[in-house]
Amino acid sequence: MDRLLVMRSFVTVAKIGSFSGAAKVLGSSGSLISRHVADLEKQVGVRLVNRTARSVSLTEPGVRYSAFAQRILDELDAEDANIAHLHDRAEGTLSIICPKWIGGLDLGDAIAAFSVAHPKIHVRFELGGMSDRTYDFLDSGFDVAFHTRDLRDSSVRLKKIAILPFVLCAAPGYLDAHGRITHPNELNDHDCVVHENAPVWRIGKGHTSTLHKIRNVVFTSNSYIAIQKAAVHGRGIALIPHRPAVEDLESGALEILLPELPVPERSLYAIYGPAAQAPRKVEVFLEFLTTWFSENPIPAFEG
Repeated sequence: MDRLLVMRSFVTVAKIGSFSGAAKVLGSSGSLISRHVADLEKQVGVRLVNRTARSVSLTEPGVRYSAFAQRILDELDAEDANIAHLHDRAEGTLSIICPKWIGGLDLGDAIAAFSVAHPKIHVRFELGGMSDRTYDFLDSGFDVAFHTRDLRDSSVRLKKIAILPFVLCAAPGYLDAHGRITHPNELNDHDCVVHENAPVWRIGKGHTSTLHKIRNVVFTSNSYIAIQKAAVHGRGIALIPHRPAVEDLESGALEILLPELPVPERSLYAIYGPAAQAPRKVEVFLEFLTTWFSENPIPAFEG
């Protein structure tokens, strides 16, 4: 029988002085409480109570064991309350993981700002090492993971945090030497700088958009920052996130191509555990990031 259950029955009997009184307190029956105490006596190997027709009193070992059991139960109840309270407080360790290319964007700025705003939450932020299985981040001890694909998995919950616009661009020096494209099909005639996980580019939006398998790949990386740098140095045409490229676009180091055919943006999603009520630290984090991205829009720029 459950050791803690019989200990709680015994402690209640010790306080009340009868099986029937303890049964009323615990919402049970006198016979079941009596059996609990008998089972506990069997477990510890000594008689803990003296039973008479009118009352129940503790033996000397019973007095000692009652005090011990009360300490154990008090500690368990206190820890249960602390854990429940921690769930409702914005504090503790928050473990976050995302693909390297996302973490290298301004998500890192947003998470750093969150850490400053909530010093009682200790952030653990890891880039890369993510499994293809959606829920593996939970098994690895992470509270939140980030993706840019719309997931349909009942083992996790999903929240849209922001939109990540992309731009098709190249350095003016490269374009002066190789020519500016006027149609997406002309990508086949140009050197291209490509993210290893995005070898197919969609140009345009809606039903008029077209997919283009990039054939002349001259530089690949798993980092959009590295791809952006290669494009700035004139290695070829790149499809990169707009936000980190703003300064290069404004300075003229990069030039937007086919501005009349904007490329589709991607949604940034946070995924977290399937519990009906997420820990308060997770809720606060997701609320903060959603607000941060809305308050830090990409500066307007006309290419």
